[in-house]
Amino acid sequence: MKFERFEDIVAWLKAGELKVVVYTEFSECKDFVFRDQIQRAAIPVMNNIFEGFDRRSNNEFYRFLLIANGPCGWVQAML
Repeated sequence: MKFERFEDIVAWLKAGELKVVVYTEFSECKDFVFRDQIQRAAIPVMNNIFEGFDRRSNNEFYRFLLIANGPCGWVQAML
């Protein structure tokens, strides 16, 4: 791994921006089930990127990037 800190990973930063946008844009959505689902889908993206980084293995980091791609797809599909 070439990253010293997980905060240096652009994908992690973008995932944080995604989370904020999703929470902001859907904060007043009256479809509570949809709002809850899309907001909850935005959270694991950052968490999985961090978890992969924290494993200190390129293979594990790659695996968790693939896992993080799942919730990204959920948000994209719901949008």
